[in-house]
Amino acid sequence: MKKLFAILLSLTLVHFSFSQIILTALPNGGNKRAVVGERVGITDVTIQYNRPGVKGREGKIWGQLIPVGYTDQGFGSSKAAPWRAGANENTTIEFSTDVKIEGQPLAAGKYAFFVAYDPNECTLIFSKNNTSWGSFFYNEKEDALRVKVKPTQLDKSVEWLKYEFMNETENSATVALQWEKLMIPFKIEVDYVTTQLALFRNELRNSKGFQWEAWNEAADWCVKRNTNLDEALLWADTAITFSGGTIFTPMSTKAEILTKLGRNDEASALMKKALPYGNMNEIHTYARSLIALKKPKEALDVFKMNYEKNPNQVTTLIGLVRGYSANGDYKTALEYANKATAIVDPPNKANLATMIEKLKQGKDVN
Repeated sequence: MKKLFAILLSLTLVHFSFSQIILTALPNGGNKRAVVGERVGITDVTIQYNRPGVKGREGKIWGQLIPVGYTDQGFGSSKAAPWRAGANENTTIEFSTDVKIEGQPLAAGKYAFFVAYDPNECTLIFSKNNTSWGSFFYNEKEDALRVKVKPTQLDKSVEWLKYEFMNETENSATVALQWEKLMIPFKIEVDYVTTQLALFRNELRNSKGFQWEAWNEAADWCVKRNTNLDEALLWADTAITFSGGTIFTPMSTKAEILTKLGRNDEASALMKKALPYGNMNEIHTYARSLIALKKPKEALDVFKMNYEKNPNQVTTLIGLVRGYSANGDYKTALEYANKATAIVDPPNKANLATMIEKLKQGKDVN
């Protein structure tokens, strides 16, 4: 009897264990799982959703399959639920940093994304509850943000619902939900400068901060955007210290910052120290920057120095062309341009020919 009971119990457990197995298969209704993401500035935006198909229901999607406004779906606790902005599980959208949606602030995090459809103005909802199934348990008290946007008509039908990133810039992008012949777009904006500076500060405290290149990169980034210059100056000083004070690049970066801060005499003195450490291309680039700063005499002196260190090179010959031209001495500039013609590489022949033609006409080549 005990043996029979043990056998029956064993069979019962086996049956129970098999009944719990869930196989991997296509989602209900053949809807496609999808993930789309993009980096806006240094902010990662990730959307996870299920893609329903039109499946011959043209003209019956918006306002019918997707009702206007909020509805009682007959299941769950919500009696006024928006559309889940996809199929099956609720659609989620995640931001790695704080963002703005249509100009409204939204904290970093993962949100359920819902849409209350209206042909004239849709309400987009970002809910703190990102784990519920669909919108059956939607609760407006869990809303983190609501914004309103205008839907637009598409020329061609989109069979499978999709989210697409459009109109990307350094600090913004438009996300467009597209299905059948309708698009619902919304703009995401990030504070790229603030988030980038915060990341620099954090990374310079870890192992990356033991390399002068990292400090110089952060300082140079600030110079290029004319922002955070006081802190950038400290970063440039640290880069010079780590490099031993004998590398042109961090010294040049610091000089640029000093110039931006109006400390021109200090910048000039520093560059005099830096020039002996510069290579041909670095010195050439610096001299060109002096021309851009309307300092043609100083630029010509640097071009001459570069030529003395690196004679009869295309780069230094062209440097003298630019230097003399910037000072209005087109005759001497033309002499060096003709010398450069004999040794210039094929890709730059056309550019040099253009410069020669301008000098013959008495025009500055810069």
